Amino acid sequence: MNTSLDLSIVLPVFNEAGALPGLHAELSSVLASPGKSYEIVAVDDGSRDESLVVLKQLAQTDPHLVVISLRRNFGQTAAFAAGFDHARGRVVITLDADGQNDPADIPRLLAKLDEGYDIVSGWRQNRQEPFFMRRLPSIVANWLISRSTDVRLHDYGCSLKAYRSEVVKNVHLYGELHRFIPALASWMGVRMAEVPVNDRARQYGQSKYGISRTLRVLLDLLTVSFLLSYSARPMQFFGGLGLGAFGLGTLFGLYLVVEKFVFAKSILSRTPLLLLTVLLVVTGVQLVTMGLLAELISRTYHETQNKPIYAVREIVKPEEGT
Repeated sequence: MNTSLDLSIVLPVFNEAGALPGLHAELSSVLASPGKSYEIVAVDDGSRDESLVVLKQLAQTDPHLVVISLRRNFGQTAAFAAGFDHARGRVVITLDADGQNDPADIPRLLAKLDEGYDIVSGWRQNRQEPFFMRRLPSIVANWLISRSTDVRLHDYGCSLKAYRSEVVKNVHLYGELHRFIPALASWMGVRMAEVPVNDRARQYGQSKYGISRTLRVLLDLLTVSFLLSYSARPMQFFGGLGLGAFGLGTLFGLYLVVEKFVFAKSILSRTPLLLLTVLLVVTGVQLVTMGLLAELISRTYHETQNKPIYAVREIVKPEEGT
């Protein structure tokens, strides 16, 4: 893993031409003061305004700025993934390019990270957004994510976060899972913390998010919950459901057999129950079969991707010569 710098700032950009010069100046000022080596990795995600032109102009005068231009708009998750792949810093910091995240909060995240944490997440306590359209859905989504993944954060949606490089290098992103990075990384046993950060009002452009994002978050949450709990043992999930359905169908079937042969009643008069029995038994068999197929897919995935089923924090060896 090439980590030749202290810090990498990953900045996904989509139609933020107006905010970029000011944000770049703020970042340069903040990052120059700690005396750490750094880079700013700006990923232009197929912007349709002058964002890429502005980034190239800034790069001509700033050797710390690396500009990655994607061929089209792949989405924020893909932009983060591209930034992580090219980041060379031992610590990776993410933030939005719209100027709502305050670069002045970066030293606070780094100080918390130095206390031994692997992830430090920003917590916007005084959000500058409409309550019903943005803040209320966010509160509900954060509560659901925390309850479902058992990773307790108040503000999953805040892009201002600090990660140790080994965390983001070992999290594979796809879809719209960028907001779930702390949850996805939790399988490694990472240590997480939150720090209050400033939330500034947007000055340029328009928000890319609306209330429809909450529905997408709920669907993504189902994926993340399954990945965290059953990605390495899917048979326990599908098999459990299958055995439950098969067992319930068997009980209904035994009840119909007793009615038919003990009480000499016609089971055709119980057509809904008969159909339900057949449905439950067939569904149970299908779910168990699906679990077996999922096990094969899971093993193929782990072996072909060379993906380990464990994560090492450190290795302590005896000193040579003792």
